Amino acid sequence: MSKVNDFLTEAGVFFLATTDGAQPKLRPLGLHIEMDGKVIFGIGDFKDVYKQIKANPLVEIVACKPDSHWMRYTGRAVFETDGKYAEAALDAAPDLRKIYNEQTGFRLAMFHLEDAKAVEIVIAGEGTELI
Repeated sequence: MSKVNDFLTEAGVFFLATTDGAQPKLRPLGLHIEMDGKVIFGIGDFKDVYKQIKANPLVEIVACKPDSHWMRYTGRAVFETDGKYAEAALDAAPDLRKIYNEQTGFRLAMFHLEDAKAVEIVIAGEGTELI
């Protein structure tokens, strides 16, 4: 999982694909942590993306690095129930505490991918499996 985490860190911004009914939805994200052998992502529990993942947990993440390598990370999103993951994410990105706190009532929902595959691809090249 460290290879996936390192790739996402180097890319900075990555894109999460979900579906809203039959309509694909794509949005940029940047929040991720590596903990307990998993790469864990955070989204707001008040956002449409959260509802979309709850309705259909099959998602894909795509990240691109400046060296023209990109990664496709696909799997089934499983939400974490232990609050330690959200706390660790908020510690890693403290500005998010302005959004996710008791005053706003917004909660950071954390998830990881199960049954996942990650492939690193060079533009015009063949992919290399990372996990």
